[in-house]
Amino acid sequence: MAIRKTRYHTTSRVVAQTLETYDREVRLFLTRWGKRRYKRPPLLVDWLALLPPHAVLLDLGCGGGQDARYLKAAGYCVIGLDRILPLLRFGKTRAPSVPLVLADMRSLPVRSGSLGGIWAAASLMHLPKPAALQVLRELHLLVGSGGLLAATLTFGTRSRILERGWIPGRYFARWRKTELARALRSAGWEIVRLRVVTNQERKGRWLNLLARHSPVESLRCDRVVDKI
Repeated sequence: MAIRKTRYHTTSRVVAQTLETYDREVRLFLTRWGKRRYKRPPLLVDWLALLPPHAVLLDLGCGGGQDARYLKAAGYCVIGLDRILPLLRFGKTRAPSVPLVLADMRSLPVRSGSLGGIWAAASLMHLPKPAALQVLRELHLLVGSGGLLAATLTFGTRSRILERGWIPGRYFARWRKTELARALRSAGWEIVRLRVVTNQERKGRWLNLLARHSPVESLRCDRVVDKI
């Protein structure tokens, strides 16, 4: 019990610090991920190629909503979710018709089996690994049969709070490829592709993954998010 309590408080502390950092640095964050000309991430293009038309999608950790806006314009039913209210407010000014939900990814207000796909660009990386594994299990319950997860996580071995560089004060969990593969399989995901990329969209080395829920039909878009 003592070990579990320690892990819980460690997770809460580093996540809280990361959220506080984003709250404080919203304007700086949006100069890179909100106000610049939009470029489709290569992984997003690959993910969409595997999805059926008009799938119900969740943008997990949507930030200022740039990917959610693109997905909506491309004809998908998309819902953006983030924990930082100023980012969601910014997203609403750019795309009022896109549903943007204030929620924590560790407690998702989404119905089981309701999604066709989940897009998690540089969001799961802010959770310590035990919490990330639990979220991966939860995400597996939220997609229907054949549903697809696409995510980017930081590659490496040293998980820590960033002390310098762009927006210090954020926690980054760094994953080895084999380690992430084990976590995905443990959570029930079938790996479609998992590879290390360098300086692709973001500087540094990243793990890009595509994973599938083994072959429940998606609900309508207005039936996905539970009332909060």
